[in-house]
Amino acid sequence: MRTSTFGNEDALPRVPLPTLADSGARFLQWCAPLLSEDELSATRQAVEEFLDSATAKELHDTLSAYAGQEDVHSWLDEFWRDRYLGRRDRIALNANFFFLFNDTDDDQIARAVRLIAASVDHKLALDTESVPPTARRGQPLSMQQHRYLFSTTRIPRAERDGVRAPNTPEQPGPSQARHIVVFYRGNAFRLDVIGQDGVPHTLDELAEALRQVIATTDRGPGVGALTSHDRARWAANREALLVDNTASVDVIETALFCLALEHELPADTDGKCKQLLAGDPTDRWFDKGVTLIVFPDGSAGINGEHCLLDGTTIVEFVDSLMSGTAESHSQSSGAAPQGAPELRALEFRLSPELSGEIEAAAKDYTAYADATATRTARFDDFGSERSKALGVSPDAFVQMAFQLAHRRSKGFTGATYESIATRHFHHGRTEAMRVVTPEVLEFVAVMEDPDADRSTREQAFRRAADAHVTRAKECQAGDAPEQHLWELQLIAGRRGQDFAPALYSSPGWQKMRDDYLSTSAAPSVNIQYFGFGATSEHCIGVAYVLLPQSFNVHLSTPRTVGEQMTAFADQLARAIDELTDLVSTGS
Repeated sequence: MRTSTFGNEDALPRVPLPTLADSGARFLQWCAPLLSEDELSATRQAVEEFLDSATAKELHDTLSAYAGQEDVHSWLDEFWRDRYLGRRDRIALNANFFFLFNDTDDDQIARAVRLIAASVDHKLALDTESVPPTARRGQPLSMQQHRYLFSTTRIPRAERDGVRAPNTPEQPGPSQARHIVVFYRGNAFRLDVIGQDGVPHTLDELAEALRQVIATTDRGPGVGALTSHDRARWAANREALLVDNTASVDVIETALFCLALEHELPADTDGKCKQLLAGDPTDRWFDKGVTLIVFPDGSAGINGEHCLLDGTTIVEFVDSLMSGTAESHSQSSGAAPQGAPELRALEFRLSPELSGEIEAAAKDYTAYADATATRTARFDDFGSERSKALGVSPDAFVQMAFQLAHRRSKGFTGATYESIATRHFHHGRTEAMRVVTPEVLEFVAVMEDPDADRSTREQAFRRAADAHVTRAKECQAGDAPEQHLWELQLIAGRRGQDFAPALYSSPGWQKMRDDYLSTSAAPSVNIQYFGFGATSEHCIGVAYVLLPQSFNVHLSTPRTVGEQMTAFADQLARAIDELTDLVSTGS
């Protein structure tokens, strides 16, 4: 394995393209547990018709040819652009995600300076490819997303968004930006964190600049609120904004990252998580790849935009930020005294119409955030080591606990999504795993059967956990149907082709993809909580940090079904205790 950051990328295997037959068979297998006999029969017929379709075969051949092109890294390249850049709703809360970092003894200024110094150090190390590549079980993982940690900004468009990023054909090589943008009380400030000769500013110089920022008492125009609108409306507003404010917008879009200094302290951890997920839109630029957020008490976190960055990459970035001290990062980056860094408030000339749009965006988003219920759950008596000691895969254990809690809180088993990392592939990102298997149905039924004895329940639990591990390994190997079948549909759509086979309206396709639980994990000893929004009106977003000695969960759902989320959290605590006890005998 090569030691340079990106040295292993070209040697990584490509994501395999499944055959049509394999994807059809797996799709039927995956959706079957959610269907009645009549629904399964209709879906089976739809799959058979699809597999016999000349158009489906031609689309698959097109995809295979695309994957073989020299400048294509994966058959999923265009899929990811459509999946993330093609969505037309708001990305604030709906797509962006957050991490709440572990606390330190720093106050707000000291914490912000530490994060700036560590980020600059990491950026310069990436530029020289001296960040050690990540490996799992001795095998290197794709580091491609690390190229987009700095100066990456999503650009709204009327039909499909674009991205402004370094290390792309439009902007070859690493970002040459030397500045960040600091948000405070609706104001935006350009702050140079690297001097004109490429040397980073010292901790004291950065601290003095940030003290000037928080001395600001006047409210700013809060232009960032425009980024909280749906994509088409924001695209139109951005065009209007550029008429008189091109330079200021350019400063934000090219900044290494954004820093939001919060002026109000949430009451508790739940409040901090909600603020990180769905904070004051006048102090955010939700299109920015990375926004570091620091509260008045020095606690901190991050809000990430998803189009080029997945959670695993942000986790590795956070681990880098949290390692060492501010002084060690400053020294490592070569920071040296050079006088006060440039600090300049960005000015915006706004028409009455744009001012009205900003006000409307802030009002609409605040109402939308208020209509989202969130909460955290912390388990200090359970962790991955406990699960391993009981002979159960830690992820399978908690996923089975989720299933049992959902059944008990809602009375049924619903479609469940789990994100599976595939970074062992060239430019690998994630695969979509569907958690509900026949073994899951048997497990939750047995657990609710008062006549089932302990041995029967334990065996059902272990079978379900083993089936979960098997499916996760299939996803890690690229043997999953959903993204393949979905991309064929997207290819036809890009062509403007009339392609509407019964598969995509079948009960199986509709029910398998209608999430009741949307789950994802982010294991890091430097993170308290990880979170994201729900994906539908009845979905619970379940983000979890499973560590050796602890298990932290963040939940989100529309407030209209908030009581169901509360019941789920209560049942989750019960399920973990019950399952731990169930498999503890004789362990």
